[in-house]
Amino acid sequence: MPDGLDAVFGALADPTRRHMVERLVAGGPETATALARDLPISRQAVVKHLQSLSDAGLVDAARQGREVKYAIRPEPFSDAIEWMMRAGAQWDRRLDRLSHVLGQKVRDVDRPSEER
Repeated sequence: MPDGLDAVFGALADPTRRHMVERLVAGGPETATALARDLPISRQAVVKHLQSLSDAGLVDAARQGREVKYAIRPEPFSDAIEWMMRAGAQWDRRLDRLSHVLGQKVRDVDRPSEER
């Protein structure tokens, strides 16, 4: 797995960061203070989580006057989705082959012994 994907999945492994991502996706750019309002952690902790998301390339910070607003960057999510779809397709092919083999075995077992 490429390093960028490792960073994305590592950042998204934390439920607080996933919650923050969901908020930013649903509501658009927000400040760390606004994000901290509905979380049981301090604003400083939110800033650290935002830094982790930023390091993974998932959010951008933009200064607007005295405030810094954080916004989602969709590209790393697209890369992660593509990787998951490729991995899922590999499993689908494996499961299809297994189902086919098991189906043949079941048919063989169901046949009377004189037909075998």
